[in-house]
Amino acid sequence: MTDLRNKIVDEALILFEKYGFHGVTVNQIVDRTGTSKGGFYHHFTSKDELLFVIHDAFITYVLEKATMATEMFSDPTEKLQAIIKDFVKTFDLYKPHISVFYQENIYLKPEYENRIKKKRDQFKDIVLHTLREGKEAGAFRADLSVDITTMAILGMVNWTYKWYTYSGAKTIDEIGSIYVDLILRAVLKADSTSGSTYENLLINSVREDFHM
Repeated sequence: MTDLRNKIVDEALILFEKYGFHGVTVNQIVDRTGTSKGGFYHHFTSKDELLFVIHDAFITYVLEKATMATEMFSDPTEKLQAIIKDFVKTFDLYKPHISVFYQENIYLKPEYENRIKKKRDQFKDIVLHTLREGKEAGAFRADLSVDITTMAILGMVNWTYKWYTYSGAKTIDEIGSIYVDLILRAVLKADSTSGSTYENLLINSVREDFHM
């Protein structure tokens, strides 16, 4: 994004979060940004497209990171760990975007909503495939319900937006490690969470948190 495009998005986030999508005009965004209507429409065809871009930013990020994890790791446990940690990190990197998403997503036009849903479904499928892969490989519990566990992971991590604050007691990376521990203990075979391999996995996860 160009500097002006970024600035328009940043100011729109503040306005949408405070006044709601329909409570904000293009003129208000232009005034706060210090540009002209021409500058606005050079980057966005409409306020609706701007709302879509705000929604699309964090969904694209988490999908790209999950795709990278599937390409980087062959082991389903390591793959799931990487997916979860990047998923959690999204709530720090894109906190204003996500707040506006949950507040204003009902106003997305159908064509934009479909594009967002497609990416959300792609991400869900990556999580589901990773769980199925781990189950078939014998790394995850044989009785694991892949479909329900996928939705449980998505629901639990998505709820982070309701309580996470930048000034909280835990950093986003520490929270990510806690989620990894909770989820792996739920999906791995019972004997897999008591050995040194699992402990080393968590130790390495924490070490990564403090070297980013």
